[in-house]
Amino acid sequence: QVQVVESGGGLVQAGGSLRLSCAASGLTFDAYTMAWFRQAPGKEREGVSCISRNGVTLYAVDSVKGRFTISRDNRKNTLYLQMNSLKPEDTAMYYCAAGADVNALYRAVVTSTSTGVNYWGRGTQVTVSS
Repeated sequence: QVQVVESGGGLVQAGGSLRLSCAASGLTFDAYTMAWFRQAPGKEREGVSCISRNGVTLYAVDSVKGRFTISRDNRKNTLYLQMNSLKPEDTAMYYCAAGADVNALYRAVVTSTSTGVNYWGRGTQVTVSS
């Protein structure tokens, strides 16, 4: 049974940092391209960042460039999102996603759609206070 579980969310003041983790089990982790999405209250889900199987960042949405860094540790079957200089507009539920097809997941992240995502986590809440 595949499980994808996010952790590390919380309440932080503007300008602060958080590191999200996503632990995957039941799948061959290094065979999957991975990504982070987020959904703010009342808004559509947005693709945030995507990373290749061997750890190359494939995409980051403009609003997080220079502040967020995606990474992965294939030995630990874990995906990370280091978030620095957080802003109130970063407040959202953050979701981890796994895709077997790199091109399909990349398109999903860039277009903020779900086609190409094989597995979703349940999300971790990030709240940034002003």
